[in-house]
Amino acid sequence: MIRKIFNPGSYTNNVHTVLLVLRLTIGIFMLTHGIGKFQNLIGSEPIQFPDPIGVGNALSLILVVFAEVFCSVLLMIGLGTRLAGIPLLITMLVAAFVIHINDGFGKQEIALLYALMYTTIIVVGAGKYSFDRLIYEKISEV
Repeated sequence: MIRKIFNPGSYTNNVHTVLLVLRLTIGIFMLTHGIGKFQNLIGSEPIQFPDPIGVGNALSLILVVFAEVFCSVLLMIGLGTRLAGIPLLITMLVAAFVIHINDGFGKQEIALLYALMYTTIIVVGAGKYSFDRLIYEKISEV
């Protein structure tokens, strides 16, 4: 029993399954944030969105929608996963260290947890259950 508790596990299939679950979960969670912003972007009301990096309210909203909607979908299906993670990571770092800088750690915590997960995905990759793997196998045959 003790050996099972401390067994570090098999890293082959377990890691790939965990990466799939992580990609799907974080993608769906972030997509729920992005859909509301996307509706704000295409709505008829004037755009009222923070401009934390000085590029204008509309462009700031477009960049966040790109990350939270488009990149989240890419992350979920595992297509260009490492590249898709970069805008998501940047968005979360801006949220933590610019938007919520004066709100205390409680407000920064969620963005930092997302940033940690995106960093993990960027470093480790999409795993076996992804379009990235299929593409990698095809280009490796050539």
